[in-house]
Amino acid sequence: MQASRLKAAVALAAAAALAVGASGCAKSERDEGSGGAKTGGTFVFAGAGNPKNFDPIFNDDGESFRPIRQMYDTLVQNKPGTADLQGALAESWEHDPDGKVWTFHLRKGVKFHDGTDFNAAAVCFNFDRWFNMKGAAAQSQMIYYSDVFGGFAKNEAEGVGEPVYNKCEAKDDGTAVVTMNRYKGAFPGAFALTALSIASPEALKKYDADTVKQNGDSFEYSAFANEHPVGTGPFKYAGWDKAKGEITLERNPDYWGEKAKVDKLVIKIIEDENTRKQELRAGTVQGIDFPAPADRKALSGEGFQVLDRPAFNILYLGFNQKNPKLKDLRVRQAIAYALNRQQLVQTKGPGGTKVADEFMPDTVLGYAQDVQKYEYNPDKAKQLLKEAGVSNLTLNFYYPTDVSRPYMPNPQEIFTVLANDLQAVGIKVNGVARPWNGGYKDDVQQFGKHDLHILGWTGDYNDPGNFVGTFFGRSKVEFGDQSMTEMFDAITKADATVDEAGKKAAWEQVNRDIAAKWLPAVPVWHAPPAIVVTKDVKGLVASPLTDERFNTVSVG
Repeated sequence: MQASRLKAAVALAAAAALAVGASGCAKSERDEGSGGAKTGGTFVFAGAGNPKNFDPIFNDDGESFRPIRQMYDTLVQNKPGTADLQGALAESWEHDPDGKVWTFHLRKGVKFHDGTDFNAAAVCFNFDRWFNMKGAAAQSQMIYYSDVFGGFAKNEAEGVGEPVYNKCEAKDDGTAVVTMNRYKGAFPGAFALTALSIASPEALKKYDADTVKQNGDSFEYSAFANEHPVGTGPFKYAGWDKAKGEITLERNPDYWGEKAKVDKLVIKIIEDENTRKQELRAGTVQGIDFPAPADRKALSGEGFQVLDRPAFNILYLGFNQKNPKLKDLRVRQAIAYALNRQQLVQTKGPGGTKVADEFMPDTVLGYAQDVQKYEYNPDKAKQLLKEAGVSNLTLNFYYPTDVSRPYMPNPQEIFTVLANDLQAVGIKVNGVARPWNGGYKDDVQQFGKHDLHILGWTGDYNDPGNFVGTFFGRSKVEFGDQSMTEMFDAITKADATVDEAGKKAAWEQVNRDIAAKWLPAVPVWHAPPAIVVTKDVKGLVASPLTDERFNTVSVG
């Protein structure tokens, strides 16, 4: 899993298309919903890019997850507007004292979109499917599975690791028992990951979901993934018109939870940010994501609803310790002191942005209030460089182009400010701009190609391992080299602690030591990304995890 993780209208009559473009709300025979909210019509949301496909397990980016979240459910999910857990397909769950055996008590009467029953056998089919992946399927971006469950039944690649998953048993239709080989701190939060959504076993078999073909560096996916996704969610798949760049989902009238208020959901792919804004203003779309910080005030003044998500993310400056000068802690600390992060927050951050002192938000278990802080102090930076015997230091500073991330809305501007701070203390900076999907991610995740880089992360679930463990929990990461074994071992030990109090204490100490002893990167800020909708959209709940569900949305 990358720290940067990324990320069709069918048979619509011309009159209906015009109605959507003009008003965003087509007529419906259904009555008004509870609280007077209108029901029926179409909600059109502007996606920033095409999804890879609609098979959850093969995806790892937000643009793919957006439609997938509407069509599928997970065993547990996040409460709307929070990173807290609540029941979904499982009404409740518990684990044994060792944290290895997880028992899920499943919701009864739930149907997949193809009319087949959701039950414990279906849960186990999905878990066993993931575990038994092989060949191209196992190699094709099953990043979330690998991060959570390690290896497969038969590992075919180096460095995959030992499997965490052991088996799944259907005790009865309503009880699924999942047994792990060892405890991992990711649970139960990871059971809410969109990638681990539960799909119809019959559809998976019928449409050859596990048939994946590799062509060079790319993969070809099955009819299930591209044309016949089947989950239990509030919307059902209705088509993907790639020529028009539109994905159409329709209301599932048999949904077990809160039924969708609109009849159709259209995700219209508009890659250019300015075009997305223009279509929002024209009324041809009713929602856009990740507006630039400079646009928020203007859009709000024009009457649009600018909904800030709570900041559940981190932007950081990463070091490559393959450079021998960056191996010296004093040099890394000098760089931390050189950065005027408060000024960066005030001048370039979205409203509500805060300077980060740790690599996770303060709402996550294990956040330590007493970590060493690196307040802006250029004199201290110069002193540390002198003590380290470093002069005339030149660093290659990589930053991405063609991208706007929730934690990094304006990469070039962020780079410019940070580079100026470094040059002010005598560090020469060579800026290297690389396209996000055209080499940047590869370059900064391979040793030797950079000295500094900016990246970040939006949390997937509320656990310290999802932040600190993702960044620094393995030796082959972009921050350091394999000599930092003390840090890796401490993270592994904290992640394996089952007792809540012990886990909290262990992660707090990890965070203290990261700041004072290891400093593999510099945390920069926590920024609240926004989602924008027209004034006639009701019921959208902004999620800190960018995990918005559109079944609550009404238009008109």
